[in-house]
Amino acid sequence: MLISLFSCKEKKRIDPNIESIKKEALSLRDTADINFEKQNLNTAFYQFNKSKELFEIVKDSPNISYVLIRMSDIQQINGDYYGSKETVTEAIPYAKTFENHISSINNSLGIADKELSLYDDAIFYYKESIKGSKNLEDSHSPLSNIAVVYMQQKKYNAAITLLEFLLSQKFIEKKSNASSKARIQDNLGYAYFKNGMHQKGFDLMNQGLLLKNEIKDNYSSIESYLHLADYYSKRDVQKSDENALAAYTIATKLNSVEERLEALQILISNDNTPNTNKYIQHYFTLNDSLIKVRNNFKNKSAKIKYDAKKEKDENEKLRLEKTENLLSLQRAKYMRIVFVIVFVFLMILIVLLIRYYKNKNKAIEFKSSYDTETRIAKKIHDELANDVFQVIAFAESLPLPKENTKENLLQKLDDIYGRVREISKENNKVEIGTGFIKSIKEMLSAYNTNERNIITTNLESVNWETIDNIKKITIGRVLQELMVNMKKHSKAYLVVIKFESDKKSIFINYTDNGIGCEKTAISKNGLRNMESHIETVKGTIEFETEPDKGFKAKIVIPR
Repeated sequence: MLISLFSCKEKKRIDPNIESIKKEALSLRDTADINFEKQNLNTAFYQFNKSKELFEIVKDSPNISYVLIRMSDIQQINGDYYGSKETVTEAIPYAKTFENHISSINNSLGIADKELSLYDDAIFYYKESIKGSKNLEDSHSPLSNIAVVYMQQKKYNAAITLLEFLLSQKFIEKKSNASSKARIQDNLGYAYFKNGMHQKGFDLMNQGLLLKNEIKDNYSSIESYLHLADYYSKRDVQKSDENALAAYTIATKLNSVEERLEALQILISNDNTPNTNKYIQHYFTLNDSLIKVRNNFKNKSAKIKYDAKKEKDENEKLRLEKTENLLSLQRAKYMRIVFVIVFVFLMILIVLLIRYYKNKNKAIEFKSSYDTETRIAKKIHDELANDVFQVIAFAESLPLPKENTKENLLQKLDDIYGRVREISKENNKVEIGTGFIKSIKEMLSAYNTNERNIITTNLESVNWETIDNIKKITIGRVLQELMVNMKKHSKAYLVVIKFESDKKSIFINYTDNGIGCEKTAISKNGLRNMESHIETVKGTIEFETEPDKGFKAKIVIPR
């Protein structure tokens, strides 16, 4: 907490001058706008990208989105439609609260998809652009674009309906909207022509061209001449060539390569002059040049972005290094205090934890030892003390010289001796070395009789050498408990003990076909002792039994 506090204070003190950076970013943006208007597109793209990096530092979202939209426009002009979509999509998070920017972004995505012949996607984005418009006048541009897409899809009726609607609106008569009106007239006329209404289409296309020439919208007039060239191609080839050449001439002046290619295509298709071969040769030369220029621009724009990102990363790295150097002295001063506090705290915590676990383990060991001692004492009291008392009473009440009396006495003593050996065997030492498997087998085989069969499976499959000695002893004791319980209470004639293991645990599944018991009677049968042994090694044991349905125990011990 102390380090964070001082780091924050230091960072505030060494933050760069925000106003200075913003001023530089705005200057770059304005210069880029000027170069964009002058068609210095490579320079404009570089300056827009540079200003974007600075606007990101000052977190100026409106200007970031604006600059990205302009960069996307430049990419579209150069035919990089996929790059344009990528750039304008980057602007979306910054433009969320600016409806006009969102509208421009969707319109730009629509144009890119239209040029990529993704017409349904283009219409979707144009409609999204309309949603961000405040009124019909603001939305007339994307609506006109939708009509153009309809024409490219040969849905001329839909295009005509939409363009007639736009042409009937009052706002289109404004002087400021003259260019839009001329485009709508031209497109509507072309749609009429393509839909079979030739004269009506021709009149509107002429009206559109006249208005474009009147307002000196030279770039837009190229499209009118191309439409008229297409109109005359089946009626008057000479006029078709004249219009195509007019489009070519203007496109050449404005350096609009795509429109020049369209004009050449019409001239080549008409094949009406001796210059056709010259047009063909010029078309291929121009097309190759266009592809080369576009590829060069794609490479340049990608390099501009890459270099800018690299420069930004390097500057950020240098800034961070400088910050770290300035903070290092301050940190060193307070690190000693923090280190001492943390060290003392850890020492106290370690001591407390050691004491806690020592006490806990002692308590577990004491309880386990106490339970074992109690069980042995109870067994001796219940099973041997009574027999010894009976032998003493027998010896006192009858004269020993009699042969049968002596034999009875010896038999009773032999029985007591057998019981002592049995108790000793039940609590005998468990072999934990290489003889562990053998000792377990011997212990289990001791309970095999003519009437009872003990089956052990997969005992050797467990790698016992890797198992902790305490866990081996626990397994031996638990198996002894199970055998004793089975012999005393189960009346089983078949017992199966299956061993399994994986990387984390050892599994022992015990099953017999004895008489079983109620689960509530388990504690009376002494099986609770097993739970104490298992808990000592952090294992689990589950019992499953019902009267006349045998007895099962599932033991899981972690490795």
